[in-house]
Amino acid sequence: MRTFHHIPELRTHLRAARDEGLAVGLVPTMGALHAGHLALIERSQTECDRTVVSIFVNPTQFGPGEDLERYPRDLAGDSRACQEAGVDALFAPSTEEMYPAGPGDAAARTLTRVCVSGLTERYEGAVRPGHFEGVATVCAKLFQIVQPNRAYFGQKDYQQLLVVQRMVADLNMPLAVVPVPTVREPDGLALSSRNAYLTPEERAAGTALYRALQEAARLFGGGERSAEELKRSMHAILGAEPEVAVDYAEVADIHRLSPLDTIGDEAIALGAIRVGQTRLLDNVLLGATLNQHPRRAN
Repeated sequence: MRTFHHIPELRTHLRAARDEGLAVGLVPTMGALHAGHLALIERSQTECDRTVVSIFVNPTQFGPGEDLERYPRDLAGDSRACQEAGVDALFAPSTEEMYPAGPGDAAARTLTRVCVSGLTERYEGAVRPGHFEGVATVCAKLFQIVQPNRAYFGQKDYQQLLVVQRMVADLNMPLAVVPVPTVREPDGLALSSRNAYLTPEERAAGTALYRALQEAARLFGGGERSAEELKRSMHAILGAEPEVAVDYAEVADIHRLSPLDTIGDEAIALGAIRVGQTRLLDNVLLGATLNQHPRRAN
């Protein structure tokens, strides 16, 4: 595995692979790698000839008062994990490398930004204004730098997945965005780098979100089609856990994330909670399976 900190050197390295007609997969991460990231890497390796992992804690997707400064960072450990997983190239740029234009902080230096409307106004977008603009912008930059054939994203961040897919389709970027199912702990807690913040008591409380989503799935499987009833059941479970503060627990259309009153054949139950100082999000699909073979954008 080779590690790159600068864009020109990475581009030169990847040019040889493209000249040979080899498929390149990209796994964009913010580091603090766990088994969920390794599942993305493994999927890329099964479908691509070369796999690039990027590690960059992107400041433009963090809002004021969020955890940018304390976000877990372990580049040495992440590098070992990538090496052991057989990654071909690790891209670990500095903030200045990714956002070089002018003085000031990274957000101020980002003169060109990508805004994906229609999918970003609710849920995470409402709770974290500007977050998805930062996500879309850094993904657009990484796609331009790496020029992958495929990029891999986890289902846990479902709204982010849809935003990136929409950006790629609308801007005719020549790559496929491939979703990979959420990886969980034995008790159902979705793997996340932020889980490292949790105390043992908070971690136990955090499983309430998965339990609430599973209850929604159980009711749906039993024939319940009232979105309000599913939401009521989720809020009842979350409200019974004193350590949990609910940001949202909703049932939505799987393609547009618009709220539903009556569920048809498929939907998504999704939620975000705060446990102590840690924010957790998760989702389950109702009557649908994850489309892991999206059509390539033209």
